[in-house]
Amino acid sequence: MSGLQALLSHSGVHSGTSSPVSRTDSPIDIDGLSWPSIGTRARRDETQEQKQARIDKIAGAVRVILENLGEDPDREGLLKTPDRYAKALMFFSKGYEENISDVVNDALFEEDHDEMVIVKDVDVFSLCEHHLVPFTGKISIGYIPNRRVIGLSKLARLAEMFSRRLQVQERMTKQLAMALMELLKPQGVAVVMEARQVLDKEPHNP
Repeated sequence: MSGLQALLSHSGVHSGTSSPVSRTDSPIDIDGLSWPSIGTRARRDETQEQKQARIDKIAGAVRVILENLGEDPDREGLLKTPDRYAKALMFFSKGYEENISDVVNDALFEEDHDEMVIVKDVDVFSLCEHHLVPFTGKISIGYIPNRRVIGLSKLARLAEMFSRRLQVQERMTKQLAMALMELLKPQGVAVVMEARQVLDKEPHNP
């Protein structure tokens, strides 16, 4: 799984299309959370009891999966697997609970600088929304400032936030580019990602 997704020029035109990015496409909503998973905002404000109930529900579903694979979820090696997997899945999708404003944390600065800023080869890990299997890769981010810059570490943090969701590579790079366009209003933004999915081929359908 590899490819390129970029947002270029101050017009905000997404590569491969001819229409400009509109405000309705913005990844930053009024509370700083991001599309397309509006309903997951509930996770951000959950109590510990509600979070545990969510984990228990996922664990119950994993137990059913194990049974239908022909396994015995009560055997020693699998006894705690449903709970472990549920907690791991919550961790791998923690980007649903994160807020762009919190990630940036006021690390935006006025600066008379117009040379390209580039952060290369940021490691990312995500889950493919089609098969729920991991994909990993590296992402490089560049932008040309328009009197506003962001702390370099925040670029990697934003990439991590978008990656810790059920994703496809094309949307993740688009979301990151759009977020930077929204935050910085730069002269241009480019996001390049190379990734590889654990499941290289579609499962065989007899």
